[in-house]
Amino acid sequence: MPGEAIERVRRTAGVILPVDDYLMEFYECFQDVEGVVWKLERAQHFHEPDVPSWVAMMDGDWRRALTLIKEMRFSRDLPSRIELRRLRIVETPLTPYMQWELELLAARTRAGERARVLPASAVRWLERAAPLPELVILGPDLMYEVLYDRAGAHTGGRRITDMSLIEECVGIMAELYGAAEDLLDHYEREVAPLPPPAVSRVSS
Repeated sequence: MPGEAIERVRRTAGVILPVDDYLMEFYECFQDVEGVVWKLERAQHFHEPDVPSWVAMMDGDWRRALTLIKEMRFSRDLPSRIELRRLRIVETPLTPYMQWELELLAARTRAGERARVLPASAVRWLERAAPLPELVILGPDLMYEVLYDRAGAHTGGRRITDMSLIEECVGIMAELYGAAEDLLDHYEREVAPLPPPAVSRVSS
């Protein structure tokens, strides 16, 4: 059952990597990947102080945040040999972070990423125990659960190599992805018309 596979992700053995070790290992492995890479994002807020556009958004300078997104380049993240399929779960009303991230993902999608959006209501049946984990699947024998603290700051990753579990997770993600909406269609209808987000200390 799909729900059981998600629970297995939380219980299965894995190697926890601190953030620097995770990033180094991830990008080394990423250089050798060909074909489809799956990415599942569920949390509605992340803390990204290393991203200038995020900092501008949090400072209340929405115009600058959008300008900095337009100046970003995604070639390292989107090599031609890879098809990155991102599934973004979205709750409404949007958090300030999600409004900003959907602007960013719209730019990434225009650059070649295959991103789609699914409302949180569509995954509630998989979340009886806890929200879906943040996952990246690089191949049939390598998956990472990306780890964050309560504030949404990246703390590293958990390497999972259980091939049967990874196969099940790919199946779940493919099913959800197939039911999801193209990110740009969602963006144009739900995000582009919005006023700048009202950032507060609560949202930070």
